[in-house]
Formats: sequence, C-alpha cells, structure tokens
Amino acid sequence: MTSTGIGAEAGAQAARTRALAVLRIRGRALAVALLPAAATVILLTGGSTGHFVGRGWDAARWIVGALAVLVLLAAAGIALVVARARPAVSPTVPIPEDSAPDLYRMVRDLADRLDVPAPSAIALTPDCDSWLEDRTHPAHGPPAPQGGDELGTLGPHRRTPAAPVLVIGSPFLWWMRVGELRAVLAPVVAGTGPSAQPDIAAARRFVRGLDAAVAVSAAPARCPATRLVCAGVAWVARLLLRGCREHAALMERGVAAAAAERAQAVDYGLRIVAQEQVGLAYAGWDRLLTRVALPAWRMGRWPSRLDAGVVAALTELSRRDRLAEGFASRLGERPACDLLEEPGLVDEAASLLAARLFHGGPAEPGPAWSPVAWQEYPDEVVDRTWRTEAARLHRVLDALGVRATLDPAAPDPGGPTLARVLDHLTDPAAPGRRRCLPAYDEDPRTSGYDEEADEPTGTERSAALAAGLTAALAREEHEGAHEGTHTGATDTARPGSPAAAGQGGGPGSPLWDDGALPLFPLQPPRTARELLADHVKAMVCCAAVDTAGATPGLDWLDGPALLVDGERAADLTPRVLSLIEEGDPAPLRAWLVESGIRPEKPVRLV
Repeated sequence: MTSTGIGAEAGAQAARTRALAVLRIRGRALAVALLPAAATVILLTGGSTGHFVGRGWDAARWIVGALAVLVLLAAAGIALVVARARPAVSPTVPIPEDSAPDLYRMVRDLADRLDVPAPSAIALTPDCDSWLEDRTHPAHGPPAPQGGDELGTLGPHRRTPAAPVLVIGSPFLWWMRVGELRAVLAPVVAGTGPSAQPDIAAARRFVRGLDAAVAVSAAPARCPATRLVCAGVAWVARLLLRGCREHAALMERGVAAAAAERAQAVDYGLRIVAQEQVGLAYAGWDRLLTRVALPAWRMGRWPSRLDAGVVAALTELSRRDRLAEGFASRLGERPACDLLEEPGLVDEAASLLAARLFHGGPAEPGPAWSPVAWQEYPDEVVDRTWRTEAARLHRVLDALGVRATLDPAAPDPGGPTLARVLDHLTDPAAPGRRRCLPAYDEDPRTSGYDEEADEPTGTERSAALAAGLTAALAREEHEGAHEGTHTGATDTARPGSPAAAGQGGGPGSPLWDDGALPLFPLQPPRTARELLADHVKAMVCCAAVDTAGATPGLDWLDGPALLVDGERAADLTPRVLSLIEEGDPAPLRAWLVESGIRPEKPVRLV
C-alpha cells in the first residue's frame, strides 16, 4: 500500500473512531431513557416472586411505573422530533444530468480515479466554495418524479442511496478551466468514500437531527403548552449536542484529512495553480457583489449574468495587478462553464439566487424586480440611481425650505440645480463649527443621532440635510415593506419582512426557509454621512451628464462610474466630502470648472 493510501486509511479510521463515540452518546441517552422502565420491571418481578411485598413496595411500583411511562413517552417524542425534523440544507441551483452531461461525466471519472462512490447529484451555489451535502432526509422535498431524482442523479453508475450531493461554487465554473475545476473538486469528491461508511453516516444523521430539533423547537408562534414542550426538547437536544460537539468536529476533520490524502494522486501539480485561482475568484466575486450587484439590487434590478461578470471583473483585476499578469493567458483554454449545455440559463438562476441570499429579493422576477443585462447596466441602474437619489435630495431641500438660489433678485432656474446644493452646504460660519452627522438607526421607522456610530463630523447644514435624507429613505423603505413590494428605496431587506420574504419559495424551493432572507447580507445600512455623500455625488453626476456630455459607466471592480471625456472621474469623492464635512466648496467647484460642468443649469430627475 502506498503512503497516500496509508494516510487516507488512517484518516478514515480516526473519523470512524469519533463516529463511534457519537453513537455511544446516543446509546447512553437511550439507556438513560430506559432506566426507569428497567427499574419498573425489577420491581414487578420482585413482587410477583414474593420478594418485594408490602405497602411501601406497592407504592414504589406505582411511582416508578408512572415515571417510566412519562420518561418513555418523552423519549419517544424527542426521538420522533429528531428523526422527523428537517435538517438545514443550503440553497442551491439543481443541475440535472441532461443539462450538464459533460460535467457529470467529469465527476464520474474523477470518482473512478479516486475509487470512491460518485455523488448522487450536482448543484451550484452562488459562492466561492464547494462541498458535499447529505439530502437523503424525506423532508427535503417532494417525492422524486418517475424516471429519476428531482435533483438529477449520476445514473446507475456506482449510485448509492446515501450518496451526498456535490455542491459547486458557480464562480468556479466560469473562471476556472476544466482541468483546474477537476483539481479543485478532487478532494471534495474524495469525501464520498468516508461518507459511505455506515458508522460515519449514522453519526452525521444523529448530529443533524439534533441540530434540526433545536431549530424546530425555537420556531415562534406557538401556544404556551407547546412552547413548554419545545423548550424541553430543545434542552435535551442541546445537551446531547454539547456532548457530541468535540467528537463530531474531530470526525469531520478526519474525513477531510482522509479525502485530502486520497486526492493527492489526482492532478497534484495542477491543484497548486487551481488554488491560486480560488483566491483570485473569491476576491473578484466579492467586489462584483458589493460594488456592482448591490447598487442594482437596491434599485429593484438584479444582474442576470453575475458569473459572466466575474470573468470580466477578474480579467480587469489581472490587468491591473502585476501579480496576476499571467492569469489572463488562461482565457484561451476551455472554461469549465462549457461543461453545461445552457450556461446562460444556469447563470441566470444562480444570479437570482445570489440576489435572494445576499439581499433578500423575491423568488421570481416581476415589475419591481426585473433582470438587467450588463450592456443595459449604465443606463438602467447607474443613471437611474443617480437621478433617483438626486430627486430625493431636492425633495428634502424643499422640505427644509431651501431656496432655489441665494440671490432673491435672480430668476428661478426652472428646475433642480447643483448650485442649490452647493450654496446650501457651503458653511458661512467658521470652519471649526461642526456637529456629528446622525447615524442610520436599525429601525426603519426612526432616526436619530449616534455619535459613536458615525465619528466623522460635518457642518450644521450637512447634519440637518443628512437627517432629512435618513428619515426620507427610512420612510420610503417602510412604505415599500408595508405594501409588500421590493422598491428602490430599500438599502437592504430585513429578515422576516415582506421585502425579504419576497413572493415565497414556490414549488421549486422546499429546502429552506424564505423568512430568514437575506441569509448573508453584504453590508449594513448606510450611515447618514454615507447617504449624504452618495446623494450629493449623484447630483454632481446628473449635472455632468446633462450639462457636460458625461456618461454613466460601469467599472467591473468599483461599480457605477462617471465617465468624463471617456475617462473615469476617480477624484470626485474627496471633493464631495470636503463640502459636506467642512462646508468648503472650493475643491468641488474647481473640479466642476475643469470638467466643464455648469452647476446653475437645471438637470433632469425621475
């Protein structure tokens, strides 16, 4: 036996030892539940043989017998909850075999090389990770349709009923080459070997059942009696979980070690290069979500080709980063997304799921939640965002009673102007006269001052304007949530709100709870300082587009961008901050003159 085989066997044996420890805890719990019943049998046997006679023994038989019945009923109830509770399952996009035969063939060949059972199905997750997931619990979905599993299976080849599902990060398919994806998936697929071991599988089912029982017991909206029973079930489940925690962690560590050792013989040299691509993909995916996708989600639009966008983002990162110069040459090789029959449809499904997980959007497209293509992004998202925020800024100025011009003798410009914003935020007092801007409160119906949450300072006028914007945005978000719609006013949908739940999971998503969306919010709500800066920048951009011929653009790594004479205006933010924090318009006015932007001209709003 080779050293790799010995190492894999040692890891599997260590995992099995820990699995047996978990099962022993289960056995001890059963023994404790049966102990009163055993005592009752002893007392009854002693009475029938004439050894335990008298009133005291009769009372003991009744008391212990009643206790045994109660304990057995409680144990049966807890066991039933543990067995029937639905374990948590990751939200994914199922990939049937007929939609990706080449991908299934690659995974099947990889399993053959590793000499392990093949996964029962393949699914995609909108994240940079891959893992095996057990979905054999009956509560995970409706009965499989005739002719195959609803998730798609690998067919009769080495299929076992308990084989886990292989979950692949969708950005990997679009950025990695076929060989790199196979190298990254090798240690993951190798984990099906230990997963098929009966003791490990039983220990995992027990731990998952306990975890699901705790979740079921914590569900709200129950009567007091039911809550009391659920509290007892949760207490027992947590007690057992505490006893299993260390053994379960070491068991999974042993499984991972065994899988890694087994995969050493498959594409070892290529795996080193592939791991570099994993880190690069994660960096590009994170920036694409936070800088590019999030502004669109806030407007009620979701980019329908996020995975294709990550290729553009990473290509741009490779162009900018000297350490990544060699990575662009890989684009001539076959991408792993070619293993899919219809990569566009899969990308669209993964993009919609990403919007749900990271922002809490609805499950289906609609009038207030429509897809947007990348070529439409500058006009449909960037320009629309600017004009929406500029309109909100002027509504707040109207509410504050700010005049259109400082000169009473000057004619009305006939529309909203950037000059109105500049004149209002210019501080006529001493530069040191400032106050803290109000931070955005977590309750969408309230707003207030929080000096610790928002350290940067601003002038009196900027503080008042920021407070008005915070209240206006909170009011729009609250009205949108009350109407059950996804509006452009929301910064991020809150778990449990109608905007977070969307339109429900639908028939195709029985595996997870929509009420917990977003599961992974990307950013907290913007502070008052950030809101004011964004709204002022939006007004500047509207003026640049309408009076200087500038255009909205998309930077793959930094999101919405203003293009002046074809060049990105990258020095706008510090000039805006100088205006709102110090009341000094000089840097921004100098930039406006240099760029040919006329702040006194009215701009178009929405």
